[in-house]
Amino acid sequence: MKVIVVGAGVVGTMHAWHAVERGHEVVHIEREAEARGASLRNFGQIWVSGRAGGEELDTALRARELWEGIGARVPGLGFRAIGSLTPVRNAHELAVAEAAVARPDAAARGYKLLTADEARAVNPALRGAFEAALWCERDAAVEPRLAQLALREALLATGRYTFLPNREVRDVVGESAVRDDLGEVHAGDAVVLCTGAWLSGLVREVAGEIPVRRVRLQMMQTDPLGEPLTTSVADADSFRYYPAYASEALDALQAARPQDPTAAAHKMQLLMVQRLDGGLTIGDTHEYEHPFAFDTLEDPYEHLTRVVESFLGRPLPKIRRRWAGVYAQCVDTSRVVHRQRVRDGVWLVTGPGGRGMTCSPAIAETTANELGW
Repeated sequence: MKVIVVGAGVVGTMHAWHAVERGHEVVHIEREAEARGASLRNFGQIWVSGRAGGEELDTALRARELWEGIGARVPGLGFRAIGSLTPVRNAHELAVAEAAVARPDAAARGYKLLTADEARAVNPALRGAFEAALWCERDAAVEPRLAQLALREALLATGRYTFLPNREVRDVVGESAVRDDLGEVHAGDAVVLCTGAWLSGLVREVAGEIPVRRVRLQMMQTDPLGEPLTTSVADADSFRYYPAYASEALDALQAARPQDPTAAAHKMQLLMVQRLDGGLTIGDTHEYEHPFAFDTLEDPYEHLTRVVESFLGRPLPKIRRRWAGVYAQCVDTSRVVHRQRVRDGVWLVTGPGGRGMTCSPAIAETTANELGW
């Protein structure tokens, strides 16, 4: 087969990967010189811990398995099976962690409740005050700014992959073919549109209004920490955000301890992971009301700095960069992805939300299976 993939973010790149792995030829079209959307602007976390039970967790676990296998073959991804810790500081937060460990799928996630001393043995950089921590062994990380480049290099080495940057697809023509803004037609046996948060233009023309929304987030990255942060780190606000933690204990936490006003206003949680250069990627916020502001706000960064410093027990290194990103999320957030046949031989795959980096290998594998590649 010949497969045309539109969009070189992580979802599109993983569709190209699975097609090539199955012996097919791929033409990969990207409207920028390099993908510049949410795939590069995230944590690079393979985040199993907070996923909803059922299809979402199954997808994340399969993707975690695929990421590890691909990472062994493509070291440039920077795959690290580092797990995550969520420190808790009071009885209400501890009760939510205990409820998570009691879930029937806790073993699949690698959940374990650690004492503060046990958590510091796993991650000695956490010198701040906390009572215990929820450990998730299955969480992992890759380098988001390098992953697509490393995957593309491996794909090019197969001789069955062609990358066409700086071309915007303007039209679907006939069956299994698209026309770019240079007037060139790219025809194959299947076309997969992996357009990320680009939901207007071509997407609207071929698919109409789809049940997918755009979400904006703010993040930052520091200078090197000067020591290893051996796990990813979350705070208890992640209990309020991720569906795996829904429980009576969470209801009690919400009632007894309202979220910090800044965190509540920006729908925040702390997620933190160390990059290979030693810097920390820290976030994030969630904004759903469109149109989004073009600037970033300081209050969320100040809040995150306070939370991180309280866990580290030391000042945060200098902030090197701040940025905002936008990703596409299914309006029904229980859906892992929006996958739709929009024309004969043409499929649209978008809307994984914050699960894109985590779940993209399994999302693409499912597409390949359903399309009979």
